[in-house]
Amino acid sequence: MLENMTRMLTEAKENKYAVAQFNINNLEWTRFILEECEACKSPVILGVSEGAAKYMGGYKTVVNMVKNLMEYLSISIPVAIHLDHASSYESCVSAIDAGFTSVMIDASHENLNTNIEISKKVVDYAHARGVSVEGEIGHIGGQEDGVVGGILYAEVEDCITYTRETGLDFLAPALGSVHGPYHGDPVLAFDRMEEIKEKTNLPLVLHGGSGIYDEQIRRAISCGICKLNINTELQQAWTEGVRHKLDTDKEVYDPRKVIKAGEANIKEAVRKKIELLGSMERAK
Repeated sequence: MLENMTRMLTEAKENKYAVAQFNINNLEWTRFILEECEACKSPVILGVSEGAAKYMGGYKTVVNMVKNLMEYLSISIPVAIHLDHASSYESCVSAIDAGFTSVMIDASHENLNTNIEISKKVVDYAHARGVSVEGEIGHIGGQEDGVVGGILYAEVEDCITYTRETGLDFLAPALGSVHGPYHGDPVLAFDRMEEIKEKTNLPLVLHGGSGIYDEQIRRAISCGICKLNINTELQQAWTEGVRHKLDTDKEVYDPRKVIKAGEANIKEAVRKKIELLGSMERAK
């Protein structure tokens, strides 16, 4: 069933596991993820970036695609459609009006007061419509910075002020993870993560989940992480399957067969992550 992220992440926090956000890029990826999560009886968050939404034909197209696939595939697990790293209040409003059940406003590049002002405006609009809100403090590095790094670690006091003043539902503090592939070992600030958990009492979100070691993910969950974002890992897995198909079958030309060649890899990656996060058999 389609819902916001509040119940699924509250239950994850109470029971010390995490729910995966798998970013979707097209109809096939959405189907593969839904099918595997249904088989695992795991709740799932379908993350949609602004760029991916534009690629797929807009927010309404994404919502209708997900709803129709859920009906066609008889999906019974909790599913959230979440706008990932929205760059503006207006983008959040457009997604909410189109039927997204959750949004992330990312005004982390602004000073704290401006971040609070923008995020509070999103929270007011979203909560009046039953939509959950995630916000970010600090800056999560990645490929968009031109170099790996660019991380601005979240300050504990800023997290306390930000969550208190905005009333948002979930917090993504920048604590050492990056978007895209890691070059070198991930270095996460677990002590600060745990302190933020204790002082905000909110479910925490870890971005850049692809490439973080399993033992680090387990420790992060113990320190308050209730949602892990994964995109690059699925992209790499799917591409590996498609490359193998094209390298070994020189006669293939049907795009359905080409795209489907990545299905097994995506589903395997999804299942492994669900098992690691402890969300298997958690659907209610």
